[in-house]
Amino acid sequence: MATSIIERPKEKFAQTQRKDLWWLEPLVYFVGLSCFLGYATWAAFQGKNYEWGPYLSPFYSPLITVKWWNLSPAFLILWVPAGFRATCYYYRKAYYRSFFMDPPACAVSEGCKKYSGETNFPLILQNIHRYFLIGATVLLCFLWSDVIKAFNFNGHFGVGMGTMVLFANTFLLSMYSLSCHSFRHLIGGYKDGFKCGFQHDSYKGVSCLNEHHMFWAWTSLFMVGFADFYVRMLAMGIWMDIRLL
Repeated sequence: MATSIIERPKEKFAQTQRKDLWWLEPLVYFVGLSCFLGYATWAAFQGKNYEWGPYLSPFYSPLITVKWWNLSPAFLILWVPAGFRATCYYYRKAYYRSFFMDPPACAVSEGCKKYSGETNFPLILQNIHRYFLIGATVLLCFLWSDVIKAFNFNGHFGVGMGTMVLFANTFLLSMYSLSCHSFRHLIGGYKDGFKCGFQHDSYKGVSCLNEHHMFWAWTSLFMVGFADFYVRMLAMGIWMDIRLL
């Protein structure tokens, strides 16, 4: 009994602290997303220094070069992963809170008295997330192809630091896609029961990944930006790639 009496004020103080620091989470979201958006936009507009040796920046994969397109080739494919993340259930919470303060945190007043959810334009477009998932999955095939090519150094098998960077990036992007809420629903979330044991095991596996969707979202976001930065530094001659094998 004595222990519970002592611990109650501590618990109340911790809850009060969390309420007072409601602004910290949206601030972290705002800084993180702003930094990535700023760098990704700058890198996409460059249209150069995206390839070095066997390495290709993920911002430019697959590399599509056509005569009639005068802008950076990155814009031909970046709209797919950009749309996938922008309509992602987790990222919606992140940028609704950080950029629009709508609402800024749980149990904090929203400010807007009229709430229509995502049933009206333009937020109703968030429902096309499942279609962006298909496009992002197709792009993953090209990224894994780039990883395989990153082991080929002038016709000889090799492993460079860039090989590991591209592998880590593609792995994290794959985990982010596989842990997607829409993918979980596609595997079996719409079913009342499972007749196939394989499908049930797949659903449990995706559900396990889905529990850590936030982790995959942030690590893959950082890594895809770093992968482009790494290849760019090599192409500009600022860094030297380390051969591991």
